[in-house]
Amino acid sequence: MVLEKLGDSLKSTLQKIAKAVFVDEKLVNELIKDIQRALLQSDVNVKLVFELSKRIKERALKEEVKKLSKKEHLINIVYEELVSLLGKEGQKLEIKAKKPFKIMLVGLFGNGKTTTSGKLGKFLQKRGLKVALIGLDVHRPAAMDQIEQVASNIKAPVFLDKKEKNPVKIWKKYEKELSKFDVVIVDTAGRDALSKDLISELNSMNKLIKPDESLLVIGADVGQAAEKQAQAFHESCNITGVIITKLDGTAKGGGALIACSITEAPVKFIGVGEKVDDLEEFNPKRFVGRLLGMGDLEALLEKAKEAISEEEAKDLGKKFLKGDFSLIDLYQQMESMNKMGPLSKIMELVPGMSQIKLPKDMLKVQEGKLKKWRFIMDSMTKEELEDPENISGSRAERIAKGSGTAIREVRELIKQYRQSKKLMKGFKGSEKDMNKMMKKMQNMQGMKFK
Repeated sequence: MVLEKLGDSLKSTLQKIAKAVFVDEKLVNELIKDIQRALLQSDVNVKLVFELSKRIKERALKEEVKKLSKKEHLINIVYEELVSLLGKEGQKLEIKAKKPFKIMLVGLFGNGKTTTSGKLGKFLQKRGLKVALIGLDVHRPAAMDQIEQVASNIKAPVFLDKKEKNPVKIWKKYEKELSKFDVVIVDTAGRDALSKDLISELNSMNKLIKPDESLLVIGADVGQAAEKQAQAFHESCNITGVIITKLDGTAKGGGALIACSITEAPVKFIGVGEKVDDLEEFNPKRFVGRLLGMGDLEALLEKAKEAISEEEAKDLGKKFLKGDFSLIDLYQQMESMNKMGPLSKIMELVPGMSQIKLPKDMLKVQEGKLKKWRFIMDSMTKEELEDPENISGSRAERIAKGSGTAIREVRELIKQYRQSKKLMKGFKGSEKDMNKMMKKMQNMQGMKFK
C-alpha cells in the first residue's frame, strides 16, 4: 500500500476513538500524540505536524457538535485537517482541446522522468487521447534508448535523434509532425542539482516549446527536501505541478507529499508502483480516505472500467464481506482483478477491506498463483465450483491430473477459499462500530465511499 505504515498508524488511531467510552481532553491528547508520531515517522515537517495538532485539538475541544456524535465529529476533524494539509481539493491535469497539448517533464537525475513519461502517456491513452513522446535528454547516456523502450511498452510513437546533441534542433526537426497528436510528452534532461546550466536549458526549452503544462518529477525518497526543490523549480522554470514517484517504497513519502502540497506547484500525480499503470491522479480527499481505511470506490471503479461493469465493481466488496461467495464467484473476480492490478492494491480501494488484517503472505500467494488456480478451476465440475466442500480426496486427484498440477495445489486453493470465507465472516462484528461512524461521515461529506 502507498504509505502503508502511516496508513496503519492512522487507522489504529481511529480504532482507538471508536472503542473509547468517552470523548474527553485525555482522549484528544492521546489522539494528538498518535497522529504526531505517525506523521513524524513519515518524515513530515515538524512545524507542520504541530500546526496540524493544534488545529485538531482546538476544533475537538471548542467546536459545537451538531449532526454527528462526539466520536464521529472527532474522526471527521482528523479527516478534514489531513485533507487540508494535503492540498484540499487538489488540482487535476486539464487537457485542452488543442493540437498538440504539450506536457514537459522536468527534474533532477534519478527521479524517474523517462519512466514517468511512459506512465503518463498510458494514463492519457486510456482516456482516448492520441499520445506521442519526444526525447530531448541529450546528456544522459542511453536516455534515448530508454525512452524508445518506454514508448514501445505503451505502443506510442516516439521522436528522437540519437546523434544530435542539441535539443532545440531535435524539437524543430519533428515539430510539424507532432502537430498530428492530441498530446505530446516532452522528456527533458536533468542534472545532479538545480544548476544555472539546467535552468538556462529549461528556460530556452520553455520559450521554444511553450508547454501547456510543465510538470516537475520528484522521487518520494527526498522527503522534506521536496519542498525546496518544488519551490526552486517553480521560481526558475515556472512549473505548473508536481509528479511524485516511488511513493510506494519509502518511509519519507509523507514528507515529500505534504511538502509539495503546500507549495505553489501542487501535486497532480503520484507514482504508486513500478508498472506502467501505476500512476494516479492525486486527489487529497480520496487519498486520505484510503489512509484512514475508508476505501476509494471511485478509484476502484476507474480500474474496473475495462475489466468489469460498474455494478459488479460496487458488488465486489459486499460479496466478500458477506462471506457467501462460491468458487465460481471467486473465479470471476480473479479474472477481473487480475486485469485491475495486484490484489493487495485492490484491497485497499474496497471500502472496509483495509480494516481487515489479512495476512500479507496470503495476498502474495494469491497474486502469484492466480494463473495456476484458474487452470485448477477449469478442471472442476459446476457442482464442485458451487460447493468446494464436496471435493473429496479422489476428486482432488482427478482435478490435479486434469489441470496438470499437484494435489497439494488443489488443496491449497480450497484452503485459501475457506480462509477467505472465514476471515470475511469473522470481520462482520468488528467492523460494525467503525462502519456506522464512517457511513454517517461519508454521507454528510458527500464522499463516494460505501
